[in-house]
Amino acid sequence: MDQDHAFLEYTVKALVDNADAVVVARSVDEMGVLLTLTVAPEDMGKIIGRDGNIAKAIRTLLRVVGMKHNARVNLKINEPAGGKREQGDKSLDDVLNEIN
Repeated sequence: MDQDHAFLEYTVKALVDNADAVVVARSVDEMGVLLTLTVAPEDMGKIIGRDGNIAKAIRTLLRVVGMKHNARVNLKINEPAGGKREQGDKSLDDVLNEIN
């Protein structure tokens, strides 16, 4: 297991309640290393944090780990099915009608 993968898995499992649901996928391409993180829906808030501060901190630490091993490391956090952020195309009129 690579250092960046192990670091992310260890860090995230320490933050969440459901550590068994943590899945980290690693892919390498010409842009660098991409780590894709999937957690249980109820743990998303613990990974994102208020205003995304925890996610920003994890990304910063992953960049440091990557620099130590001469690699560019990026993190993608998968939103679980049934997430709170709405998906779909709404027109401006639909949004205004919801507000009123």
